[in-house]
Amino acid sequence: MISADILIIGSGPAGLQAAIYASRSKLRTILIGKTKYSGLSWAHIENYCCMDGTHLGSDFLDNGIKQARSFGTEVIEDEILKIERIDHRFKVHTDNGSEILAKALILASGVRRNRLGVKGEDKYRGKGLSYCVDCDANFFKGKIGAVVGEGAAAASGALLLKAYARRVYLISEKLDIGERLRSQIEAAEIAIIGSQVKEIQGDDKVRSLLFGDDYRIDVDGVFIELGQKGAVELVSGIGVLLNNDGYIMTNKAQECSVAGLFAAGDVCGPPFQVAKAVGEGCIAGLNAAKYARDAK
Repeated sequence: MISADILIIGSGPAGLQAAIYASRSKLRTILIGKTKYSGLSWAHIENYCCMDGTHLGSDFLDNGIKQARSFGTEVIEDEILKIERIDHRFKVHTDNGSEILAKALILASGVRRNRLGVKGEDKYRGKGLSYCVDCDANFFKGKIGAVVGEGAAAASGALLLKAYARRVYLISEKLDIGERLRSQIEAAEIAIIGSQVKEIQGDDKVRSLLFGDDYRIDVDGVFIELGQKGAVELVSGIGVLLNNDGYIMTNKAQECSVAGLFAAGDVCGPPFQVAKAVGEGCIAGLNAAKYARDAK
């Protein structure tokens, strides 16, 4: 059994910032996660405060790991299987059989993006394929883009993309949206294609979409907006409260409904931006350290 003062689940921007602040408190801090699973690992960073130009998300994460380690964070590349609440402590079971007991726990594991599950999806992720219109629409100024999805998230994404791209397709077999959104889609002259994507095609980046009836359209990029599943299954059995959208509820200290449990980043809901994740990670790290220091 490994004992820690603070355990952080997730090695994205929120988890890394939390680790930096928690470990600076000189409390034993362990971070569990694999940076390759962070959505930022294959994305780019732009419009980030005090940072010019566009930067690789993978570089951002690598630097974060180095910083966290320099302050004493112990980094374990593993996956969490189960979380228990035992005698005011958190007991975590990992994929490799380890068990970690911690006074405070920070959940910063992000959310799982619902996949389309077609040929080319893995190949072109980060090469013209994205799961976040809010994050990447700016990269498609004057280009042709497509948004795939059935509900309001897809329709809203298409409208946002239209503010940048010169042509936008909304691909949906059964578009389930209200009249207001539908009217906005029509007014924006966004073409609706009621077919199913069969394959995402291209060379070094996305070039076209192939449909089930062998119909093809040329695009510079595609956004998959099928909704998202909050990464809250691990804490579902210990009484954590969620909001109506399925995200973890926190107070201003990033503390959840369970004492000693903090959350930061995408698990707390939109906007899914690095700046928000880093800010919440900072708050969670500071307050988790205070909680762990005061815990008996």
